[in-house]
Amino acid sequence: MTDHPVPRRTVIKSAGLGIGAGLAGGLAAPADAAPAEIWSSDYWAMKGEVRLYLFRKRLGAPVAGEAALPVLFLVHGSSNASRSSYDLGVPGKGEYSMMNVFARLGYDVWTMDHDGYGNSGSSGGNSDIASGVADLKAVLPVVLRETAKEKIHFYGTSSGAIRAAAYAQAEPTRIDRLVLCAFTYKGEGAAEIGRRQQRIAEYRANPRRKRDAAMIRSIFTRDGHPGFYDAANLPVVDPAKVTCPVLMVRGEFDGNSTNDDLLEFFRALPNGDRAFVILPQVAHSAGFSKNRELLWYAMKNFLAAPAPVAS
Repeated sequence: MTDHPVPRRTVIKSAGLGIGAGLAGGLAAPADAAPAEIWSSDYWAMKGEVRLYLFRKRLGAPVAGEAALPVLFLVHGSSNASRSSYDLGVPGKGEYSMMNVFARLGYDVWTMDHDGYGNSGSSGGNSDIASGVADLKAVLPVVLRETAKEKIHFYGTSSGAIRAAAYAQAEPTRIDRLVLCAFTYKGEGAAEIGRRQQRIAEYRANPRRKRDAAMIRSIFTRDGHPGFYDAANLPVVDPAKVTCPVLMVRGEFDGNSTNDDLLEFFRALPNGDRAFVILPQVAHSAGFSKNRELLWYAMKNFLAAPAPVAS
């Protein structure tokens, strides 16, 4: 594999600490402090002949010899590419960029466009979970080299959570702490999964989704689903093989899963450092919800938790 960092660099002036200040607790800057500058950069990696796009945000440009920041890698789902999932700007409506929030909290935040999405190239195949794991294996060397880290935090939502968990199963030494939001295990009892499984033949014949206005609106109104063609293959992840600390987050009204389904996965996780959180008044798309700050709060506390000592 070869990778090609892009030389372009941009600096984005933050509009203020906003939600980041409230989440950061002791990390918040004094009220009279100048707004922090969020630095960003593009990178590229290769998965065979497919060029994969990465995007990075952090407070200030990297400086030679500085202490490495904790790294948070965000894995997108099946509805949107990386930037519209995690770096969305909605003027006048508050902060929607998870990248901005966690950059202000002191994280080196990365995301990527999977095969066939956004700025990345396409292999022409289905961007299913196995393809997503291969994407992550291809880009991680770039992230580790640029951040001087050996292990990093991962967050995934919807089918991105399945991708992230499957990667944690395949590459356990690369994962520090893992957050699974809107995850699906077996999908048993989940209304949306049942509907999708009844149309598997249709989805296999037409795996690419129509991107019209109705589909985009449905992202915010439906309960969600994993990748259509993965619904027939659930479960994709074996919880016994996910050995890192795990936070599982489910929206109260997420029709993509049930508490019983996810708790079965949760109980089988081998690491005692784990948590299960239900977000009230939240459906499938927690990061776009009116209560997205609850998601950020749960993530911030889990990622910043001190390492347990032996009893």
